[in-house]
Amino acid sequence: MPELPEVETLARELSGALVGRSIVGVEVRWPRTVAAPDPETFAQQLVGRRIREVRRRGKWLLLGLDGGDWLLVHLRMSGRLAVESADAPEDSHTRVVFHLDDGRQLRFSDPRKFGRMALTPCPEEWLGDLGPEPLDLTPEGLAGMLQGRRVRLKPLLTDQRFLAGLGNIYADEALWRAGLHPLRCADQLTPEETARLYGAIQQVLEEAIARRGTTLPDQRYVLPDGRPGEFSAHLAVYGREGHPCPRCGAPVVRTRVGGRSAHFCPQCQR
Repeated sequence: MPELPEVETLARELSGALVGRSIVGVEVRWPRTVAAPDPETFAQQLVGRRIREVRRRGKWLLLGLDGGDWLLVHLRMSGRLAVESADAPEDSHTRVVFHLDDGRQLRFSDPRKFGRMALTPCPEEWLGDLGPEPLDLTPEGLAGMLQGRRVRLKPLLTDQRFLAGLGNIYADEALWRAGLHPLRCADQLTPEETARLYGAIQQVLEEAIARRGTTLPDQRYVLPDGRPGEFSAHLAVYGREGHPCPRCGAPVVRTRVGGRSAHFCPQCQR
C-alpha cells in the first residue's frame, strides 16, 4: 500500500497536471470503488467541476473542487492514478475514468479493487480519525504521544489513528535507523530513544519524498508517468530478509507483529 512519501509524490505530480482543469465526464466502471454518494450521483455531481488543488492527508489524496466539495481517493493495496491522452491504451483494471476539458483523462486503475473514492463537502467526516502528520510533529509532541502507551512500537507506528501516513515500509526503516526493536513497548523508551525515533521518522520520510517514494518488485506504486520511485535502492531492512544489515552485517530478520510483518536487524535492534 502506498504510504506517506508515495501519496505525497502523487499529490505533487498530479497537481501540475490537474489544477485548473475541469471534469467534463465521469465513467464509473466498478461501482464499489465509489463509497459515497451512489455512483450515479457521484458522476453527475463531478461534471463541470474545476479542480483547484491537489493535496494529501495521511494516505488519502484530496482533490479540492470549485464549489467547496472534495474528491477523496484512497489507493489501498493496488490503486493507481494516471493522466493519459484519450487515445492511450487502457489498463485492463481501469475502474473510474475522469474526462478532462483538455481532452486527456484521469484514470484510476485498481487490480485488487480495494481502492475507494468519495465526494464530500466535509473531508473531516472521512479523515477525522486520523492522527497527526509525522512531518508536523515536534520531539516533545511525539514524547507526549508515547507516554502511557503500553503497546509494541511497530503496530503503534502503523496505526493511522496514532500517526497518519506511516505504514510497514517506513515504520521498519525508522525503527532500524533509531536502533529500536519493533517489539519494544512504547512507554518503555528513554528520552534519548524517543529523540532518536523522532529524528529517524523525519529523516526517512524526507529522504523518501525527495526520491519520489518506494517502488517494490510488485510495481504496484509508480509515478503517474510510469516512472518508479527511487527510494527502493536505499531500503536498509524492509523486504531484505536474509540480507546483511548495512550497519553491522548481521542477517536481517522478518517476524510477525500484530498481524503485520516486521523487518529488523537482531544485532542493531536488540
